[in-house]
Amino acid sequence: MAERRAFAQKISRTVAAEVRKQISGQYGGSPQLFKNLNVGTATSNTVPLTEAVEPVDFEEYLITHPPIVESGPLRDLIEFPPDDIEVIYTPRECRTVVQAVPEEGDTDPHVRDCVKSYTEDWAVVNRKYHKLGTGFNPNTLDKQKERQKGLPKQVFEADEMPDSSSYQDDQDDLKRRSMSIDDTPRGSWACSIFDLKNSLPDALLPHLLDRAPNEEIDRHNEEQRKSNRHRELFALHPALDEEEPIERHCVPEVPKEHFGQRLLVKCLSLKFEIEIEPIFASLALYDVKEKKKISENFFFDLNSEQTKAMLRPHIQTAAISTLARSAVFSITYPSQDVFLVIKLEKVLQQGDIGECAEPYMVFKESDAAKNKEKLEKLRSQSEQFCQRLGRYRMPFAWTAIHLMNIVNSAGSLERDTDIMGRRSLERTTSGDESCSLTGFRPATLTITNFFKQEGDRLSDEDLYKFLADMRRPSSVLRRLRPITAQLKLDISPAPENPHYCLTPDLLQVKPYPDSRVRPTREILEFPARDVYVPNTTYRNLLYVNPQSLNFANRQGSARNITVKVQFMNGEDPNNAMPVIFGKSSCADFSKEAYTAVVYHNRSPDFHDEVKIKLPASLSDHHHILFTFYHVSCQQKQNTPLETPVGYTWIPMLQNGRLRTGHFCLPVSLEKPPQSYSVLSPDVPLPGMKWVDNHRGVFNVEVVAVSTIHTQDQYLDKFFALVHALDEHMFPVRIGDMRIMENNLETELKSSIAALNSSQLEPVVRFLHLLLDKLVLLVVRPPVIAGQIVNLGQASFEVMASIVNRLHKYLDTSQDMHGRNSLLSSYIHYVFRLPSTDPNSPSPGPGGLGGSVHYATMARSAVRPASLNLNRSRSLSNSNPDISGTPTSPDDEVRSIIGSKLFHEELALQWVVSSGSVREGALQQAWFFFELMVKSIIHHLYFADRLESPRKNRFPERFMDDITALVNSCFLTFQDLELVERLNTSLAFFLNDLLSVMDRGFVFTLIRAYWKQVSTKLYALQNPTLESLRLDFLRIVCSHEHYVTLNLPCSLLTPPASPSPSVSSATSQSSGFSTHVQDQKIANMFELSVPFREQHYLAGLVLSELSVILEPDNEGMFGLHKKVVSVVHNLLSSHDSDPRYADPEVKARVAMLYLPLIGIVMETLPQLHDFTGGAAVGICGEETEGEGNSMINQTVAMAIAGTSTTSPMSRPSSFLLNSQASRQHGSFSAESSRSLLICLLWVLKNADELVLQKWFTDLSVSQLNRLLDLLYLCVSCFEYKGKKAFERMNSLTFKKSKDMKAKLEEAILGSIGARQEMVRRSRGHAFGSQENLRWRKDMTHWRQNSEKMDKTRAELEHEALIDGNLATEANLIILDTLEIIVQTVSVTESKESVLGGVLKVLLHSMACNQSALYLQHCFATQRALVSKFPELLFEEETEQCADLCLRLLRSCSSSISTIRAHASASLYLLMRQNFEIGNNFARVKMQVTMSLSSLVGTSQNFNEEFLRRSLKTILTYAEEDLELRETTFPDQVQDLVFNLHMILSDTVKMKEHQEDPEMLIDLMYRIAKGYQTSPDLRLTWLQNMAGKHSERNNHAEAAQCLVHSAALVAEYLSMLEDRKYLPVGCVTFQNISSNVLEESAVSDDVVSPDEEGICSGKYFTEIGLVGIFEKKNRAVNEVYKVLIPIHEANRDAKKLATIHGKLQEAFGKIVHQDGKRMFGTYFRVGFYGSKFGDLDEQEFVYKEPAITKLAEISHRLEGFYGERFGEDQVEVIKDSNPVDKCKLDPNKAFIQITYVEPYFDTYEMKDRITYFDKNYNLRRFVYCTPFTLDGRAHGDLHEQFKRKTILTTSHAFPYIKTRINIIHKEEIISTPIEVAIEDMQKKTQELAFATHQDPADAKMLQMVLQGSVGTTVNQGPLEVAQVFLSEIPSDPKLYRHHNKLRLCFKDFTKRCEDALRKNKSLIGPDQKEYQRELERNYHRLKEALQPLINRKIPQLYKPVLQVNSFNQETETFQTL
Repeated sequence: MAERRAFAQKISRTVAAEVRKQISGQYGGSPQLFKNLNVGTATSNTVPLTEAVEPVDFEEYLITHPPIVESGPLRDLIEFPPDDIEVIYTPRECRTVVQAVPEEGDTDPHVRDCVKSYTEDWAVVNRKYHKLGTGFNPNTLDKQKERQKGLPKQVFEADEMPDSSSYQDDQDDLKRRSMSIDDTPRGSWACSIFDLKNSLPDALLPHLLDRAPNEEIDRHNEEQRKSNRHRELFALHPALDEEEPIERHCVPEVPKEHFGQRLLVKCLSLKFEIEIEPIFASLALYDVKEKKKISENFFFDLNSEQTKAMLRPHIQTAAISTLARSAVFSITYPSQDVFLVIKLEKVLQQGDIGECAEPYMVFKESDAAKNKEKLEKLRSQSEQFCQRLGRYRMPFAWTAIHLMNIVNSAGSLERDTDIMGRRSLERTTSGDESCSLTGFRPATLTITNFFKQEGDRLSDEDLYKFLADMRRPSSVLRRLRPITAQLKLDISPAPENPHYCLTPDLLQVKPYPDSRVRPTREILEFPARDVYVPNTTYRNLLYVNPQSLNFANRQGSARNITVKVQFMNGEDPNNAMPVIFGKSSCADFSKEAYTAVVYHNRSPDFHDEVKIKLPASLSDHHHILFTFYHVSCQQKQNTPLETPVGYTWIPMLQNGRLRTGHFCLPVSLEKPPQSYSVLSPDVPLPGMKWVDNHRGVFNVEVVAVSTIHTQDQYLDKFFALVHALDEHMFPVRIGDMRIMENNLETELKSSIAALNSSQLEPVVRFLHLLLDKLVLLVVRPPVIAGQIVNLGQASFEVMASIVNRLHKYLDTSQDMHGRNSLLSSYIHYVFRLPSTDPNSPSPGPGGLGGSVHYATMARSAVRPASLNLNRSRSLSNSNPDISGTPTSPDDEVRSIIGSKLFHEELALQWVVSSGSVREGALQQAWFFFELMVKSIIHHLYFADRLESPRKNRFPERFMDDITALVNSCFLTFQDLELVERLNTSLAFFLNDLLSVMDRGFVFTLIRAYWKQVSTKLYALQNPTLESLRLDFLRIVCSHEHYVTLNLPCSLLTPPASPSPSVSSATSQSSGFSTHVQDQKIANMFELSVPFREQHYLAGLVLSELSVILEPDNEGMFGLHKKVVSVVHNLLSSHDSDPRYADPEVKARVAMLYLPLIGIVMETLPQLHDFTGGAAVGICGEETEGEGNSMINQTVAMAIAGTSTTSPMSRPSSFLLNSQASRQHGSFSAESSRSLLICLLWVLKNADELVLQKWFTDLSVSQLNRLLDLLYLCVSCFEYKGKKAFERMNSLTFKKSKDMKAKLEEAILGSIGARQEMVRRSRGHAFGSQENLRWRKDMTHWRQNSEKMDKTRAELEHEALIDGNLATEANLIILDTLEIIVQTVSVTESKESVLGGVLKVLLHSMACNQSALYLQHCFATQRALVSKFPELLFEEETEQCADLCLRLLRSCSSSISTIRAHASASLYLLMRQNFEIGNNFARVKMQVTMSLSSLVGTSQNFNEEFLRRSLKTILTYAEEDLELRETTFPDQVQDLVFNLHMILSDTVKMKEHQEDPEMLIDLMYRIAKGYQTSPDLRLTWLQNMAGKHSERNNHAEAAQCLVHSAALVAEYLSMLEDRKYLPVGCVTFQNISSNVLEESAVSDDVVSPDEEGICSGKYFTEIGLVGIFEKKNRAVNEVYKVLIPIHEANRDAKKLATIHGKLQEAFGKIVHQDGKRMFGTYFRVGFYGSKFGDLDEQEFVYKEPAITKLAEISHRLEGFYGERFGEDQVEVIKDSNPVDKCKLDPNKAFIQITYVEPYFDTYEMKDRITYFDKNYNLRRFVYCTPFTLDGRAHGDLHEQFKRKTILTTSHAFPYIKTRINIIHKEEIISTPIEVAIEDMQKKTQELAFATHQDPADAKMLQMVLQGSVGTTVNQGPLEVAQVFLSEIPSDPKLYRHHNKLRLCFKDFTKRCEDALRKNKSLIGPDQKEYQRELERNYHRLKEALQPLINRKIPQLYKPVLQVNSFNQETETFQTL
């Protein structure tokens, strides 16, 4: 709870205080950033940013502030264009060549309305400029690519660099020649100068040396900089990666006829084994699962002309439409259950199907000759049958194709071909998502097996069973004997617009070039499930399917039965209408159709389908007549061909409604009587005879496919009543009711309410007509029985419920805003206002209901008394257009009736509605809002009111209703999804209203909304609300005239109306100046109240940004990305908007965003730190390490050697106080980048003068903060380089969906509904495809994981864009820096700011930059130096060093323009330095240092280019006439030669790039060469430190620092003699003995006072302390030096830290002792001439702690093997002295030996700790065993040992890892001495194991076992027996003998101690083991006893002495 409270307080309080607090914390109490945040001094005027201010009265403002400019682009900013909105009538596209309309004209009003609804033009409201709003932001579309056309390619050095591999090859031959390290220290001057003289300079810059005034230079630079700039910054910046932008309102699809997926089937040929008669075929689709026939039949005829001729008497001329052999089928719900069924029929003949099929099964084509006679006979029989029975058919055979098998086996082309779903409802829901018919390869099928039809199994039921059976592996059908034939079909996806197509109604589809070509038929689909698509064309078809007949109980002969079907419009036989479609090879239409005959079957099943074209208007006389015939197949005397055996019929209308469905009809035996057609055959007519007692014996199904008949009783009733009103015919018959006029009103109302009960499918089909009628009833209330009946409420309610039903059941067809596509396309295309005057023709072509008898009730002379005019007047909204007094009652009525305006009525009904109706309307508010808007626009457009002033366009009442609506929208907050939908609907509504209503009024609505959300936010603490508000704002701001709405041309004059006090307050409140002008400037840059009032929407956007980015606003953390993208989107849209292309206009637009600069400055501490380690170095170079010539932090985790990350990275943070300020959650990189690009856009486009004025107002700390921001921008937009793009690509770099975004979703509960909707609508297989495809194009920069690798061209393009973005961004930064320089150059604070400017400039030079940018950058830098030389040479000395480094770096660039500019800058720098004091020592030294630095750290550095630049500088010096007489040219020449020397050394270094030891040796040598120049030596020591750190040699790196410190101390003690400072390098001896090298004692030492020497930043106390701060293992010694310095400086804080660190360090030492890893040492000798100067050199190498001999051996062997060839290098395996004469002179030999540090006995006294034993080492030892006869090992008595002691030139650790050996001595031990050493070692081991604490029993037992174990070979016993068994003959050995004896004595004593100790440690289980050990010990002791006790008498002559000596020896031994 408390948290919630706190949150609320945070939100409600004013932000200013927070701002102050934060800024002052940041910049140590500097004045707050926004001095004038609260404009007035009176607090009443400040409105916190979380609340909206009162908007300015927009319309009023425009009237009172007439525009200053006459015309032109600026003028267009002021007001909306006059042609902003128009209503366009566009003819709807017709698929067919002629429009489908009923032939008999429109007699029936319903038919007339329907046809009109299908043919009238679309009425579309066009907002001409809508496409320019952010909803259509080009940044998210293909237009982005358009805008990027013609970009120049920016040249970047990073891209130009050669691959390191090719460079390597040139180096390899250099590598082979090893160099001499000790030839002349600096190479030979002569040759090097010769190189330099011969190289070519780059082009000189013209006029560089002219003296021009600064203003002139600045102007010239600016001109150059501003020319050819890229106009649109955002075209270069990839769009934000976001879901579909919320403000995008897709234009709904045009309503069109529905098709499923379309399949083209071509029938090529049908051939049987025998050809004896014509065969007729039909195709249709069936769905087994749904048990439904899903298409009409397609009849085709593949008979040869000759065969067709057999039927000549029966065939009329065939219409071309019946000759089709290809058909297009449509399948809405494709599934695995769809079959293509082919049925064959033949001419009726005698015999059942089996007999007739027999010949086809028996005869083979191959046997034709053999069976010739039989075939002739068959053929002649057939001819007879054709002659006689040619009009009848019989079933013959059938087969089926499982459609999906074909589609799937044909293999899909590319599965991802875009499936153009026509509507989302084509989604397959059967779970078979794979059933797509659009992408398979066309297949040609040959069907060889047909099944013969079985007379008793012809029904559809049977067919489904067969089909189901076909899918089973053990199909019954397969066992049947087939009829073999060959039917060839082509199946393929139908093309988009096939030529020569006929619709199911036989209309020609466009394109239809030639009517004589054989057509393709479109086959009508009967979808398996409902399809919800409104009708758009006229179609009126009826299908009659006779199913079965049961004549079993009929007396008389009736066996071969056929049914003749006719459509009659009267009872006379001549009334049969020619409306039955023909099958194949016949006329288009006929009057009758016959079903196929099943031979000798009294109860046949039928499978025929009769297709009838229904007349548009039906009367009671229309009916279908069925006549049953018996056909006699045999020709008998006197027998007629057909005998009628029954009649039945179906009347078409029943109570005015079409009859369809299943019928089971009785059959009459005789012709029906007169006027039978109006009755149903179910009615028992008197005197008629019926089959089977009038029972139903004939089953038939009638199906209508009609866009006239709704086939829904409720719709029928509603339409009928509405038409009754039209026609005014009473009474009305509806169904079986008769409705009189007096109860028409109640009937009408109840029929409207009953619409809810109707089926959804017909409602959708007749949706357009239905909604039109409802609208009509609202607008023009009918007059019934003299009363005006107001149907507004009823219509509104039913509309709401219909809309909700559609939403509920058709949720798949919604867009991301939850708008149902059917409804939105209704509003967009269909809806229009019915003409307002009933009798005039409608305003647009055909408004609905042209002349309708509404008001005619009043025509009678006497006015009906019931017409209560007063009542009706109150119903009408007060319409100002109603004319004064009506002239006649008629006019009066009409003026009242016509006065209803749909939008006003709608608003009224909505406001007064309540309960579920209101709920329903709110659910689908978007629908009513959009209707209202379209109605408003129609009304204004046709009443010519779009010109009239907005303030009086609408009556008060309407405005009030709208306000009430907006206010009521947010009363509920239960259902989040609803709130979300309402939120976007409302936003779109207000956006629309801004185009037509009083804009000030709309602003007040926005403010009302704002207040509501604020109070809710306050109450509920739910960030979701804030997120919704952002969506709302985004949508409102997507208005195409957003800029105009912000009054961009109002210069913030204090507003007149809302608060007069402000203007007076303004003038005093400014802290700087008193006149208003400046105040205005401040107002423009701050979210002041005047700013927010006048730039209303921009004010809201920026306030939101400010509030959400507020660091303390924790709850809003997840919205950062969202709010930033709102701003990003707007700016990006302005950027590409052609209306604002003019720079002057853009400056006006940018003015709306000036406060953004301040806001971003505030967020600085939270922005993502692009400068940090994040900056990736390109092409293997370490991250631009030269950046800091200061010692790197990581290097010196010092001798302690804590490892750290990459060395020499850029300065880690760009903030003054980086840690402290980052306590808040920082932004993601993506949001930061967007925010910064917005900032740059504002800086680029804002008016420079305005910026300059504002900068003048800013305090120093604020300007510095701005500079920090620019510094960050430089890093943020740094060019990544082509290689980076390739790298990302190869990794299939998937943009990690910002973790932030995920977090955001978590926090906000992923404001689900809409995203969900978007996701849902995307997920479907269809419908959403357009979106998806659109998304793919939209994101050519999006690293999408689906798309694996980008093409070369795409990568090139990305790099091109990125390069241009980097260049443009940096140029904008440069422009801004120039403005800042101009601003501050006149103030007194310039020093503090210029340093910052320089810092940003230098930083930008350090980044990857294009040649174009660099030349401008150098130009600016030259101007800066020439304006403020003292800046560089006096204040910012460090920057001077940096600048030299950057310039040199660019001098070595591979791009000549960069070199040319850099050399020019460098030359001028020297020249300026010289002019200040006749000597440019500072630059000289800095440049030399920089070069060293550059050389030391940069790997891919090319000396050739640098040489050219040096030559260029020389050339400038030679051409510089002004200074020719001075010493300047000579000094330049000296410098250049010196630089060249360093360069040559570097080249050598480069050759050894791979050999770290050699490299360090060279660096060491170069550093030595700088002994005279302390600064440079320091630089090189630091380079070495860097190299060591890279290889993790932290101790060495630390040594380099200690040397640096000693060097600094040495010179400090010369410069300033302070007793607390260390006295030169002597002080450091304790740290490292090597330090004395740094003493300044040699003769050529420079006096430190000489100008330019020791001026580096380290040659100061602070610098010295700085060097020390790097931690060091010799920590105590270091701090002994530091403490006095700090004490003298009274730096308590530092002292505290030091003591803290000491405590920590000692703690660590205690903890780590013995565990820490120091180095391992090896002696390495090189032998062989191949090594050049390394030959016969020996070194001690220091390797990492646990290096094995094998490792170093492998490393060196590998390294030199690579260099000389593997077979040329050999490692000598032993450590004996090498005799060079015995070695192969052509090979290189390396000898490697492990060595250990060696200490004399006296030394051991001092080196107590582990550290001591590993520090300051100069002597090392290794031992080699040998025997006199040359073997290495022998028996004990012949085993000798050689100890070799090596001494190195310096102590380890040193600044190098290998040190020369300068001295070698050998000690040889005799066998007895070897034995003594061994025994001493053993004794020590025992002593150690015994006294170890804590005791370790295992170890103790191990040592014991080795000492007393009996069988130990060469064990103690054997040693004693060999050396002590007899006294040696040689007196020299007496001493040794005695010593060994004493050793044994000690040894036995130690064994005893050990045994005793062991006894105390063991458990009971080891008792036996202990006894065994003791036994062994006693045995050993006994064996040794005699040997130990035998003394050599010669040694013990003078007793006394001997004792004392003995004593001494023994004590010594036991030590």
